[in-house]
Amino acid sequence: MSKMILSAAFVAGAVATAVSGLSTAAVAQDAKEKCYGVSMAGKNDCKAGPGTTCAGSSTVDYQGNAWTLVPKGTCVSMSVPDGRMGSLEPLERDLPKS
Repeated sequence: MSKMILSAAFVAGAVATAVSGLSTAAVAQDAKEKCYGVSMAGKNDCKAGPGTTCAGSSTVDYQGNAWTLVPKGTCVSMSVPDGRMGSLEPLERDLPKS
Protein backbone atom coordinates (compact mmCIF):
# COMPACT_ATOMS: atom_id res chain seq x y z
CA MET A 1 0.00 0.00 0.00
CA SER A 2 2.78 2.48 0.85
CA LYS A 3 4.43 1.79 -2.54
CA MET A 4 1.18 2.81 -4.24
CA ILE A 5 1.00 6.07 -2.24
CA LEU A 6 4.66 6.78 -2.98
CA SER A 7 4.11 6.11 -6.71
CA ALA A 8 1.07 8.39 -6.79
CA ALA A 9 3.06 11.15 -5.06
CA PHE A 10 5.90 10.69 -7.54
CA VAL A 11 3.54 10.93 -10.54
CA ALA A 12 1.85 14.00 -9.06
CA GLY A 13 5.24 15.63 -8.53
CA ALA A 14 6.32 14.84 -12.09
CA VAL A 15 3.12 16.30 -13.51
CA ALA A 16 3.51 19.45 -11.40
CA THR A 17 7.10 19.84 -12.61
CA ALA A 18 6.08 19.42 -16.24
CA VAL A 19 3.27 21.97 -15.93
CA SER A 20 5.52 24.50 -14.22
CA GLY A 21 8.07 24.01 -17.01
CA LEU A 22 5.43 24.88 -19.59
CA SER A 23 4.50 27.99 -17.65
CA THR A 24 8.14 29.06 -17.50
CA ALA A 25 8.53 28.62 -21.26
CA ALA A 26 5.42 30.71 -21.91
CA VAL A 27 6.66 33.47 -19.60
CA ALA A 28 10.08 33.45 -21.30
CA GLN A 29 8.47 33.89 -24.72
CA ASP A 30 6.15 36.60 -23.40
CA ALA A 31 9.20 38.45 -22.11
CA LYS A 32 10.22 39.28 -25.70
CA GLU A 33 8.97 41.88 -28.19
CA LYS A 34 9.41 42.49 -31.91
CA CYS A 35 11.87 45.30 -32.54
CA TYR A 36 12.14 46.79 -36.03
CA GLY A 37 15.25 48.41 -37.45
CA VAL A 38 17.89 46.85 -35.21
CA SER A 39 18.90 43.69 -37.14
CA MET A 40 22.04 43.27 -39.17
CA ALA A 41 21.54 42.06 -42.76
CA GLY A 42 20.55 38.39 -42.76
CA LYS A 43 20.11 38.29 -38.97
CA ASN A 44 16.43 39.28 -38.63
CA ASP A 45 13.93 36.93 -36.98
CA CYS A 46 11.18 37.62 -39.50
CA LYS A 47 9.41 40.05 -41.85
CA ALA A 48 11.64 41.89 -44.23
CA GLY A 49 9.18 43.50 -46.61
CA PRO A 50 8.15 42.65 -50.17
CA GLY A 51 10.27 40.14 -52.05
CA THR A 52 11.65 38.44 -48.93
CA THR A 53 10.54 35.38 -47.04
CA CYS A 54 11.20 35.51 -43.32
CA ALA A 55 14.02 34.79 -40.88
CA GLY A 56 17.43 35.77 -42.20
CA SER A 57 16.00 37.45 -45.30
CA SER A 58 16.85 41.10 -44.60
CA THR A 59 19.40 42.47 -47.02
CA VAL A 60 20.30 45.78 -45.39
CA ASP A 61 21.77 46.45 -41.93
CA TYR A 62 19.11 47.93 -39.63
CA GLN A 63 16.41 47.37 -42.27
CA GLY A 64 13.37 49.29 -41.03
CA ASN A 65 10.76 46.69 -41.96
CA ALA A 66 12.63 43.68 -40.52
CA TRP A 67 12.31 42.70 -36.87
CA THR A 68 14.23 40.78 -34.25
CA LEU A 69 12.96 39.53 -30.88
CA VAL A 70 14.51 41.48 -28.00
CA PRO A 71 13.85 41.51 -24.25
CA LYS A 72 10.53 43.22 -23.54
CA GLY A 73 10.89 46.91 -22.76
CA THR A 74 14.27 47.35 -24.46
CA CYS A 75 13.38 47.97 -28.11
CA VAL A 76 12.72 51.70 -28.18
CA SER A 77 15.89 52.38 -26.19
CA MET A 78 18.10 50.38 -28.59
CA SER A 79 20.24 52.67 -30.67
CA VAL A 80 21.90 51.95 -33.99
CA PRO A 81 24.43 54.10 -35.87
CA ASP A 82 23.61 57.68 -36.83
CA GLY A 83 21.27 58.29 -33.89
CA ARG A 84 18.56 55.89 -35.12
CA MET A 85 16.51 53.87 -32.62
CA GLY A 86 14.61 50.59 -32.59
CA SER A 87 10.84 50.72 -33.09
CA LEU A 88 7.84 48.58 -32.12
CA GLU A 89 6.35 49.35 -35.57
CA PRO A 90 7.86 48.89 -39.08
CA LEU A 91 9.97 51.83 -40.24
CA GLU A 92 10.35 53.44 -43.66
CA ARG A 93 14.11 53.81 -43.26
CA ASP A 94 17.02 51.68 -44.43
CA LEU A 95 14.96 49.74 -46.93
CA PRO A 96 16.67 47.80 -49.74
CA LYS A 97 16.83 49.52 -53.11
CA SER A 98 14.30 48.09 -55.53
